[in-house]
This record gives sequence, structure tokens and C-alpha cells, in this order.
Amino acid sequence: QVQLVESGGGLVQGGDSLRLSCVLSGRTFSSYTMGWFRQAPGKDREFVAAISWTGGSTDYADFGKGRFTISRDNAKNTLYLQMNSLKPEDTAIYYCAARWHGSSRSREYDYWGQGTQVTVSS
Repeated sequence: QVQLVESGGGLVQGGDSLRLSCVLSGRTFSSYTMGWFRQAPGKDREFVAAISWTGGSTDYADFGKGRFTISRDNAKNTLYLQMNSLKPEDTAIYYCAARWHGSSRSREYDYWGQGTQVTVSS
């Protein structure tokens, strides 16, 4: 069974950077397309970024293009989200998600982590 554990969230000021991590255990990480989603208070969960199981393709929400970078280290079974130039509107719980193979353009995922809180002060 796939388990996902996120880390790296915290309280930062506007303009700062954070790197989120997500470790997958229980299955072969390199076989999974991975994504990041976020949910702000009172809002629906929204897509942030995804990377294919091959690592050959990525996809980003418009708000993340140019500021966020998704990457993976298969040797460490770890997914990353580098977030730069953070804004107060980036405040949310960030979740990682996994699906076996599939396109980075898909928004359907089978496994979810518990989330890590990111708070950006103005």
C-alpha cells in the first residue's frame, strides 16, 4: 500500500522560498506519477504541479509557472516542490498525491498524503 508523507511547510514572509518534500513508501516510487495540490481555508482543493513517472514531463497551474518547480529523486523515493517568491495567497495546506503511471496532465490520483501547512505573511 502506498503511503505519502509531506514535510517542509512552515511560516514565511512574502518573497521567501520554501521547499516541500514528499516521501513515498510501500511501492516503487519510480512507477508513480506525482502531483502537488493545495487547499486554502474556505476554498476547494486545487492543482499545483505534477511530474510524470518517467520524470520527462511536468505540468503547472498558471499561478505557479515561473515561481514553483516540481522535481523528483527516485533514489530517495522523494518528490519536491520548490516554491519561490511566495505570496500571502499561497497560504494553504499542501498535499502530495500519487497515481501509478499516467500523464502529468491528469488530475486523478489514487493516493494522498496528510498535508503540510504553508503560511505566508505579508
